[in-house]
Amino acid sequence: MTKTAAHARDPQLLKGVLPMLILALLSEAESYGYELVTRLHGAGLDGISPGTVYPVLTRLEREGRLTSQLVASAAGPARKYYLATAEGLNALATIHDEWNALVAVVEQILPTKEAP
Repeated sequence: MTKTAAHARDPQLLKGVLPMLILALLSEAESYGYELVTRLHGAGLDGISPGTVYPVLTRLEREGRLTSQLVASAAGPARKYYLATAEGLNALATIHDEWNALVAVVEQILPTKEAP
């Protein structure tokens, strides 16, 4: 199996979990958009682009789940740093519970993969 095939993911599946992943990363540490993309890549989501992450950040901020601030950068223009709010942390806990419940159902239905 090639690296591309190993990391190919259904975009619809990713669309559903990306807000949860972003909230989880921002619950650990304040971060700017491109840094989040890099962190997601490091976790194995190579196909994530800034064009996918920034709209999620905008939506989460509009919903009050994130706060942001512009910070001057020596490497270029100011960067917008994001951090999960208390509301975002509560939402993350709820989404995490819902995710675990969904995974349990899916694992009941999907056949177990046999070892080769």
